[in-house]
Amino acid sequence: MAQQFTYETLLERVVAIFRRAGMNEVQATALARVFVSGERDACKSHGVYRIEGTLRTLKAGKVKGDAVPRLVDDGGQGAVVRVDAGGGFSNAGFELGLPVLAERARALGLAALVVNDCTHFAALWPEVEAVTAQGLAGLVMCPSYATVAPTGGRAPLLGTNPLAFGWPRPGGQPPYVFDFATSVAARGEIELHRRAGKTLPEGWAIDAEGNPTTDPEAALEGAMLPFGGHKGSAIATMIELLAGVMIGDLTSPEVLDYLGTTALAPFHGELILALDPAKFSAGRAGDPLARAEALFAAIEGQGARLPSQRRFAARARAEAEGITLSDDEVAQLDRFLELGLDALD
Repeated sequence: MAQQFTYETLLERVVAIFRRAGMNEVQATALARVFVSGERDACKSHGVYRIEGTLRTLKAGKVKGDAVPRLVDDGGQGAVVRVDAGGGFSNAGFELGLPVLAERARALGLAALVVNDCTHFAALWPEVEAVTAQGLAGLVMCPSYATVAPTGGRAPLLGTNPLAFGWPRPGGQPPYVFDFATSVAARGEIELHRRAGKTLPEGWAIDAEGNPTTDPEAALEGAMLPFGGHKGSAIATMIELLAGVMIGDLTSPEVLDYLGTTALAPFHGELILALDPAKFSAGRAGDPLARAEALFAAIEGQGARLPSQRRFAARARAEAEGITLSDDEVAQLDRFLELGLDALD
């Protein structure tokens, strides 16, 4: 059996759950938006499944549900916009900093938003889509906690370290977006396999002794593997450097030391880059958006699919038919709303 929700009704319910758990309106609404958007777009690993981890992190005192993010003023001229998330969720900090980021990117051609001292374990495509809605290209990255072995290694050291990119498209078309972990799969996918009693595909993980495994339990006790071997390992390391070391925040091993567990949401920083195609192409022939459309048309002309097209199709279905949750999922939401943090006992 299943139940249908509109985006607005499901959002209202998730916000109410977070408010019941003690989060303020700023934190609850920003986080609920990305989880409900995940359900709408059929991204189950980043949908309402993430609510339980949010509540556990709140109960453990590793995130401040009543935090009010603060824009750090640099005089209004620089390319780096900084938000102090105050120990809350990065989503609220991002929403605060986005208008300033967009303004600086249009003025300078390129600007960066740094969100410090935050918890983030949602998808990154909501951020890049928000940047593209401003007519800008966006690149977003953050570390996680150490759950991925570097290529050739035998123990967790890197995070799943997601990377997302977005490019604006004209005429009301959804943007060109990709968002992926630099591990073979997101940790949430392994957890969903465990809950469903399914084995993992080969090449996803190693066990605690460093041996290849398809057992999700053994994988969660061991380490995931980077995608593409040494290439994914290098990109994950780059993200540790740019979105951890460079912005003065925690790297994935430091996050794991801070939390002491992977059962809670990771605490670190986030880096968002915004680029103005008009500024970069100024004085050159051709409209960059039109030229991009020609490239996309050529890709699709070969029968290939642009990234996120399935997600956008799922979004269109959900907007027309509603968001589908199983009875078990609805029952869990009801329990969270009734009991708040006590639902975790």
